[in-house]
Amino acid sequence: MSKLRLRVRFDYISQGRTGKLFRNKGSEQLAEEIRQHKVSQIRNIPLQGIHIEDIDMSQEVYSVMDEITGRRICYAPVVIVFAADTLGDVLRFIMKEEFRTIEILQPEQLELSRIELERLLLRINEELINYRDYLERKIDNWK
Repeated sequence: MSKLRLRVRFDYISQGRTGKLFRNKGSEQLAEEIRQHKVSQIRNIPLQGIHIEDIDMSQEVYSVMDEITGRRICYAPVVIVFAADTLGDVLRFIMKEEFRTIEILQPEQLELSRIELERLLLRINEELINYRDYLERKIDNWK
């Protein structure tokens, strides 16, 4: 399989935290700071099989009202163009809460062998298990 080129969008969220670190900051500013932090991690921490080509943080922070809590939630979008060695590498990169959209730029068509498809399905399962564990830890910390 040839190298994959993709464009993904992540929306980093701020829900107006009230902890010590965030006391006097607005939700929009918090979302912007979270976006800056996450992008610096993406730029500075290499991921095997992922090659970042472009990071676009030019979109404005936007907000919506949470219907359940009535609180304002701000999102800071980031669009990333990257190359990946395998679909498994793509999965590892995008399996995040902040993931919103994906566009495959290259190749125009993908053809997977039986073994490649088996590896992809195994990777999906691993990532789902990791994500479930992450959510369980997050819930346990809220209690």
